[in-house]
Amino acid sequence: MSDGLTHLNTAGEANMVDVTGREISVRTAETSAQINLSSHVVSLLRDGTTPKGDVLSTARIAGIMAAKKTSELIPLAHPIAINSITINLSITDSGVAINARVITSDRTGVEMEALTAVSVAALTIIDMVKALDPGASISDIQIDSKSGGKNGDWKRT
Repeated sequence: MSDGLTHLNTAGEANMVDVTGREISVRTAETSAQINLSSHVVSLLRDGTTPKGDVLSTARIAGIMAAKKTSELIPLAHPIAINSITINLSITDSGVAINARVITSDRTGVEMEALTAVSVAALTIIDMVKALDPGASISDIQIDSKSGGKNGDWKRT
């Protein structure tokens, strides 16, 4: 390791952390994102009349699929067994709130999987409404809480 940075070797090169010696434990991460949409698109979502179909169901499935592919997208993320993925999408007055909860029993956490889930769900919503609202945007992608592992529990305050 270089300067205590766990993803660098002694030559300063990026490497995947060796988690072989870590205990297997239940680990959970909860994340969120916000999609900001025009009031017109919010109305269409509430009425279920968007031209491309069921936006929220499509985004939910996209987020689940993405979480399972995280190690293929993030270079130093470990492939891990995902035991559960829950994605909730709620229409708000300003757009869509997305929350994900990912659980594993493994040697490393699922924060990146949960962040990937909300990010791809958000991108899917943008893809499905961009013709109706070219100003649609994604904001506030964040980890809200995590539990398990050697660092224990953490919650955004």
